Amino acid sequence: MNERLKADLALGLCTVLWGATFVLVKNALADASVFAFMAVRFSLAALLMGVIFRAAVRQLTRAEVWAGAQIGFFMFAGYAFQNGGLLRTTPSKAGFITGFSVVLVPVLLATFWGRRIHRWVWAGALAALVGLYYLTVPPTGFTGLNAGDALVFVCAMLFALHIIFVGWYSPHHSVGALSFLQVATTAVLTLVALPLFAATGWETPRLHWNAGLVTAILITAVLATAVSFSVQVWAQQHTTPTHTALIFSLEPVFAALTSYLVLHERLGRRAGLGAALILFGILLAELKGPTQAAPESPGPVGEVPEASV
Repeated sequence: MNERLKADLALGLCTVLWGATFVLVKNALADASVFAFMAVRFSLAALLMGVIFRAAVRQLTRAEVWAGAQIGFFMFAGYAFQNGGLLRTTPSKAGFITGFSVVLVPVLLATFWGRRIHRWVWAGALAALVGLYYLTVPPTGFTGLNAGDALVFVCAMLFALHIIFVGWYSPHHSVGALSFLQVATTAVLTLVALPLFAATGWETPRLHWNAGLVTAILITAVLATAVSFSVQVWAQQHTTPTHTALIFSLEPVFAALTSYLVLHERLGRRAGLGAALILFGILLAELKGPTQAAPESPGPVGEVPEASV
């Protein structure tokens, strides 16, 4: 088995893990508040990644810390809105809405940074937008919009900004350092937000320890964050950006499949059409005008420099 095939298989495994985390987190939030769960998950992941990338951590520069802090802010905010949305929506819908972040990247670059975008990317973005409407807006109209879907859409926008900032900084800094710093920043910001939200009464910290919660924390922190990000760093050295983007685009499919197998969730015709259009839009944008892809758990996607977006 050659290195490229190994890398593609490794990225495929990462994508399966990221897709499965939607169901894991959904179940875990029955026994934990959003910020308490995030605090434990990302603190543990940051400690592990500090060990994995210890060589890069020892050589951190001020510029890397500042870059990692900015990337980490969008990662923190994205997960906060995503987990908050998962309390109110289904894993399948959350997976496809989060995947919409991929086609939001060129739209945001064109809107706020004046970047010229290929017409096929615009076509993919339009298809995904129509799909998002059918997936989230019921036949009764916007008055029936699920609040959880709206929160996950904000998450998608934040993850798109995360991808853009990673695209700016990763060509100029250690990918290992940025991988650690974004997770560490997320952990720190979560630990700061936890008492603030408790003091304002927005969320009471809650951790009801049981086997399910411990399993969810271990899988999301160790496998889906520390191990998967590290595997991604290695794998992207041996495969192409196109392969990486296409493999990552399957994450919402794995989220839906996991939700169907574990929670017996079924998307209706309207929502199913919307999910299919979002996936079609992502694939169209990636194949005809490659953008920088993002998994559910945006990792150190540094193989595509800014100019290629």
